[in-house]
Amino acid sequence: MHIDPFIVRGIVSNLFFALILIACLFLPAGSWNYWQAWVFLVLFELCAQAFGIYFLINDRKVIERRVRVGPTAEREPAQKIISALIIASFIAAFIVPAFDHRFGWSPVAPAVSILGDALVAFSFLIFFFVLQANSYAASTIQVEEGQPVISSGPYALVRHPMYSGTLVLIVAIPLALGSWWGVLLLVPFLPVLLWRLLYEERFLRKNLPGYAAYTQQVRYRLIPAIF
Repeated sequence: MHIDPFIVRGIVSNLFFALILIACLFLPAGSWNYWQAWVFLVLFELCAQAFGIYFLINDRKVIERRVRVGPTAEREPAQKIISALIIASFIAAFIVPAFDHRFGWSPVAPAVSILGDALVAFSFLIFFFVLQANSYAASTIQVEEGQPVISSGPYALVRHPMYSGTLVLIVAIPLALGSWWGVLLLVPFLPVLLWRLLYEERFLRKNLPGYAAYTQQVRYRLIPAIF
């Protein structure tokens, strides 16, 4: 029986990520008695696995483009730095709320945590529609031969809907984990995201035919009617 090495690597990577996530949540919390983390962990894994299975069946190229992620996957030194900072921001989004839970710095109401979980699910819904509309949406900044400009679906609202979903997620995680202080991570994260976004726009204007015209058609980059 032939076993697809790509799927095997995916399973191993998912298990490794799950272990890292558990460590980031429960070691700083100092306890397994952290219901917000358990609810978030189950929700996040369900969304991530459903997401991965759907595209593995229906558009495997999406998964292949998305798994090449991180500083080592980037070509430009600036993008290596940005990628490292984004990863660090997401790690902090798990660790800071866990310490907050341990020391009781800024607890949120249970209803707010449930709202945060709903926003986590909403961010995955954004990611789903983005990748369904644009299978060329890689984790790295690149343009492939024959790649078209996508202006349908979420791309009809903003030019960088994947980053819009990321923005929702970075706010949602601390809320879901029961921390107001964690939301303040948005302050250092937003400039890094904008740095990446503006760099990507310059790259696409230069290397993707038709992108400049698309920017005239869709005015907003990240948030409809605002920016």
